[in-house]
Amino acid sequence: MTPPDVAVVGGGPAGRALAAACGRAGLRTVLLDRAPAAPWRATYGTWAGELPADLPAEAVAVRVRGRAVALSAHALGWEYAVLDVPALRAHLDAGMGRGGVEVRRGRAVGSPAPGRVLLADGSELRAGVVVDAGGAAQPLGRPAARAVTADQTAYGVVVPSGAAAPLVRPGEALFMDWRPDHGRPGWPSFLYGVPLDGSRVLLEETSLARRPGLGLPELRERLAARLARHGVVVAADAGVERVRFPVDVPRHRGAGVLGFGAAAPLVHPASGFSVATALTLAPRVAAALAAHLPGRPGEALAAAREVVWPAGARAVHRFRRIGLEALLRMPPADVPVFFERFFALPEHHRWNYLTARDDLRATAATMTALFARADWRLRAQLVVPALLPPAAPLRPPSPPTPTSLSH
Repeated sequence: MTPPDVAVVGGGPAGRALAAACGRAGLRTVLLDRAPAAPWRATYGTWAGELPADLPAEAVAVRVRGRAVALSAHALGWEYAVLDVPALRAHLDAGMGRGGVEVRRGRAVGSPAPGRVLLADGSELRAGVVVDAGGAAQPLGRPAARAVTADQTAYGVVVPSGAAAPLVRPGEALFMDWRPDHGRPGWPSFLYGVPLDGSRVLLEETSLARRPGLGLPELRERLAARLARHGVVVAADAGVERVRFPVDVPRHRGAGVLGFGAAAPLVHPASGFSVATALTLAPRVAAALAAHLPGRPGEALAAAREVVWPAGARAVHRFRRIGLEALLRMPPADVPVFFERFFALPEHHRWNYLTARDDLRATAATMTALFARADWRLRAQLVVPALLPPAAPLRPPSPPTPTSLSH
């Protein structure tokens, strides 16, 4: 039997989007998923302006204006969107069906050679090009000793919109609220509050990044204290979301494998967002693959890698990682000060830093503007991490906890 043109490992939004795009481009495509029928339980939020134009309206649950609080309140100037997860899943599955994508159940454990995927049951899947869309774990990545990661962690509860009104006003999303209303010392955390639909709001105490991640029990206690301070009552049977994912995953370097989605990684270390980027890139990656397959798989892989990681994106990725290391080294009291300076920048600078993944000039302009508005103490905190190795872990990692990728 002739192997398929493309094998996509990982059945999340990124994997399904790419598999559907490959099928639409005329490529014989297989999607390998550990649990093809399992529902997605995460909440996916993004900037509305980053969503692809052809995403159906029903895949977006809400679009609201964005707001942030550091030392003072700031309007972001653009819309925040929360995706309707079942509708997004149905849209992507329908696209795979139209493209003739074959879905197989299985767990990948490695790629011993280009075009080959070894499965946990000892069998092997072959294809012209193999894509690792298996998330931050990078199941087809190059084996290496795992360092302690810098994780974004959060603990959230779902409350009625009326109950959330003291913190999240109708028609808005609270991207960050750095006020220390939880009353706890130590590593900084913020409140993230987004409407899930017209009647429910997710309120989440969030640690932007810490190496290792701030523990969920601590975040749960902070959230309870914050909500109590604002008179927000949480029902005993309220829905709960637990979040933990790394924001410093290394670029995928599996030999003969294309990394995509969080495995690439496409995760923005300052926001945790990646889904909209994956949805937007998927058709371009599929077109690059289709231009060379089935006859020239090596050229197809190289072309697809160039779409995911052009020179500009590689440089911006490096700048963003320096920014992450600066936050990891920053004294807790200085973090809200940093974000006050950032949110006070002109709208185009903030937008470019949060979205323009391959525009080095725009990213550099934002960082230059931020540097000009900073005092000498903050300037040193922004520059020094570029000269140092990654910040050391603060303490031994916490025991594993359930995970959910929110963005």
